[in-house]
Amino acid sequence: MKLFNEMVKLTMPLVPKPIVRRVADRYIAGDELEDAVAVVRRMNDRGMCATVDILGEAVDDREKTLATVEGYKEVLRAIKAEGLDSNVSIKPTAFGLKMDYGFCKENVAALVEEALSIGNFVRLDMEDYTCTGDTLRLYRELRADFGEHVGTVIQSYLRRTVADARELAAEKANIRLCKGIYVEPRRVSYRDMACINANFDYALKILLDSGCYVGIATHDEKRVQAALAIIDELDTPPEQYELQMLLGVDQELRDIIVEQGHKLRIYVPFGRDWYPYSTRRLKENPDMAGYVFRAMFKRYEK
Repeated sequence: MKLFNEMVKLTMPLVPKPIVRRVADRYIAGDELEDAVAVVRRMNDRGMCATVDILGEAVDDREKTLATVEGYKEVLRAIKAEGLDSNVSIKPTAFGLKMDYGFCKENVAALVEEALSIGNFVRLDMEDYTCTGDTLRLYRELRADFGEHVGTVIQSYLRRTVADARELAAEKANIRLCKGIYVEPRRVSYRDMACINANFDYALKILLDSGCYVGIATHDEKRVQAALAIIDELDTPPEQYELQMLLGVDQELRDIIVEQGHKLRIYVPFGRDWYPYSTRRLKENPDMAGYVFRAMFKRYEK
């Protein structure tokens, strides 16, 4: 399996985009906001809430950054107008984090202010390890101004995560905990999945035990089971946590979670910048990648 994963990473740029798109359509709502609205409504009808993300990151153009801000404001207005149970999740680098911290903060603050005005919420997503410190700083500064209308993310593959979890726990932060999918240097990250999983469980227990609100983001059923065991052990009330999954991933498991009475939030990405997101997910998920390669070979057999 490790050899296959390495092959996927090396050959993914050679896969024709139409084939990647064929698979990606399951995991992305579509190109336009109305596509995302339709998917969120379907999720709501099935007893699930959502978080909407406009695909795109690492923006190095100020005009494009400002357009992203306006795009997210439009998403928030659509959520309000349509009466949807959804918030939004943003990539700080799409708001200018790599260009200028002050510029990024202004942009994110403008969005959180919009969310505050309609009683909604903005999650600052976490990107590669070079963004971690600035993203946590941004979260803390915005939380001081906007309170519980903003949250952030920590990733269990990073070696610093337990220390971050302890600090955030002391602050009663609103956190999404996930494994993380970036390939980082060993000095800052765990490579072994057993270590990443153990770190996930350890950080989750720290956060829940302190009274933090936690979005438990995983489609790994073993981690779901471990999380529910921690919740039971700590007697965590339902209003202190939610489970989170990606759109299109293990639909049977998400139905099971809802049927068991747990809150579940589905990550709903949309937009025209679908290719980088899709290739990362394909590298992460060998089953998806296998489907892509089978589709590619069938195409050329015709």
